[in-house]
Formats: sequence, C-alpha cells, structure tokens
Amino acid sequence: MAGKTKTTSKKKAAPKALKTTQDELLQFYKDMLLIRRFEEKAGQLYGMGLIAGFCHLYIGQEAVVTGIRAAMKEGDQMITGYRDHGHMLACDMEARGVMAELTGREGGYSRGKGGSMHMFSTEKKFYGGHGIVGAQVPLGAGLGFANKYLDNGAVSIAFFGDGASNQGQVYETFNMAKLWDLPVVFVIENNQYAMGTSVERSSAETELFKRGISFEIEGVQVDGMNVLAVRDAAKKAIDHARAGKGPMILEMKTYRYRGHSMSDPAKYRTRDEVNDIRSARDPIDAVKARLEKEGWADTDALKAIDKDIKAVVNDSADFAQSSPEPDPSELYTDVLLEA
Repeated sequence: MAGKTKTTSKKKAAPKALKTTQDELLQFYKDMLLIRRFEEKAGQLYGMGLIAGFCHLYIGQEAVVTGIRAAMKEGDQMITGYRDHGHMLACDMEARGVMAELTGREGGYSRGKGGSMHMFSTEKKFYGGHGIVGAQVPLGAGLGFANKYLDNGAVSIAFFGDGASNQGQVYETFNMAKLWDLPVVFVIENNQYAMGTSVERSSAETELFKRGISFEIEGVQVDGMNVLAVRDAAKKAIDHARAGKGPMILEMKTYRYRGHSMSDPAKYRTRDEVNDIRSARDPIDAVKARLEKEGWADTDALKAIDKDIKAVVNDSADFAQSSPEPDPSELYTDVLLEA
C-alpha cells in the first residue's frame, strides 16, 4: 500500500476551482468518458479471448492525457509506453482502428500486426505505443531533436511511468535533452505502482518531479486526477519548451484502478485503497460534479452523452470482430525499407 507523500516547499498546490468554460469542460467529460468506456470494452473482449497477449488498461488515469492533449498545438507529437489506448483516442485516432488492432485484425492501425502495445499514426503525430519499459523516452527526445533541427516550432511529449523513471536510459535522455535544450516535455504518469511494487519500495527519491535536478531540468508535481490542473501545468511546460528554454518534467500523481495488465490480480494493494481513491478522486466524477454545479449539464444530458459514447465503443467492437485477420503475406511487409 502506498505510503504518505513527502511535502516540500517546491510543490504547487492546484487551486480548488480552476477556470474553464462550459464547452471545454463538456469536451473533457466526453474525451475522458470515451477512454474509460473503450477500456472497459477492451477488458470485456480480453476476457472473451478476442484480445491476445498483453493488455494494459488506462482506467483511472484519463485526466492525464486529456489535459495534456488540450495544451498541445497542431504539429506537437506524443509518444508513450504500453498503457497507450487512451493516448491514441486523445490524439483523435479512430476507436474502430484502435480496437481492430487490439484484436489483431486487418482494419487496425498496424494492420493487425502490432496489437495493444505497438500501434502508431504519423498522421495524428502519435508515435507509439512501445513495449520496452522506458524505451520511448529517448525516442521522444529524438523527436524533439528533429523539431529543433527543422526549426518547426513543434514540441514532443514523452510519457512514461514511475517504474520507467528508474531506467538508466531515461537519465541519459535527460542529460542530452538539457544539454541541447530540446523542445520536449517529460510526463511521468505516477500511478503509485510499477507493475506490483509501490514507489516507496522501489525509489529512494519518491518525489519524481525532482529527478531532473542534477541536469538542471525544472520539475513540477501535478494532481493527475484533476484534468484542469493537468491542462494548466501542461500549457506552462509546453510553452517553456516551445520558447527554446529546454525540457521540463511533469510528475502526474494519478492512479490506476485495474491491475498492471489484464493478467495482474493486483493483490499487492487492498480493495479499500482502490475504492477510497475511486470514490473521492475519480477524474470523471469530478468533472461531472462541476458540470452539474455550474448548471452546464443536467442528469439527462450526461446520460445522453454516455449513451452516445457507448454506441461508438460498441461499434468499434463490432467493427473489430467483423474485420478479417491479416493475410499471411503481411508477415513480410514493413520489415525492410528499400532505399
């Protein structure tokens, strides 16, 4: 069970009521609810044997990618690890294509050859989906290097987890990113447990936003269950990188409700711990409550949104199951590039 987080004067507590508009908050609600309903359906299909291999669900962490995506501009890129379905949907990748890839079908974004952990869309500036822990971090810096070389004004957002934050390649990347002041933002999705090990048991320094201190990279800890707090912190970090001031680290204190993957029974934490966080800090419930409090949406309107989103998700599942499996000849495509 996670221990108490240390407090320091460098932490920035988010205001109780951050500024927003009716349209923005409704969009955040729709975006986060789409991710959750999609992941719930993916879990069902996995249980039915329609999704094979590994499958890491994003349920509980929806506010992180939703808030960060809201702060990004056209041309900015996103790259992440294997808990990636929510990131794809946030990048406006089609639910049909994502679900078809999960089920290994021809209609998927990687034509059924990548599965849960390996799909991308250069059109949407989403560069994966990577199965090796922490491997996406140097690739994210590489995107930032390309942006600086091309002088295109774009910023790369590299997501990774609290477990990956202990990888050596992450620190090599921090050094190079700061040395060259690359336009990259490092987002640590600290969901409290690296696979099944709590941060307190695996990290000497549990305040992960400090990990860039020796490289003179500024870090900020953010309430990752508050989509508005995430949006505001992401905007500052992205503006910082875009202005040529180099990288920043955002530690998102978030929480996953399910196990590390579908094969994880999550016996390393109590049911009460999960239920307490879900009842008190759920990011979608918080937005729903704000919408109702402001008079921006009533119960019927919110139910209608949920119904529409469930229809989109069910359609993606139907499409995936009706899409054919890849032709065996696909084994030989996308292996080598002829120059």
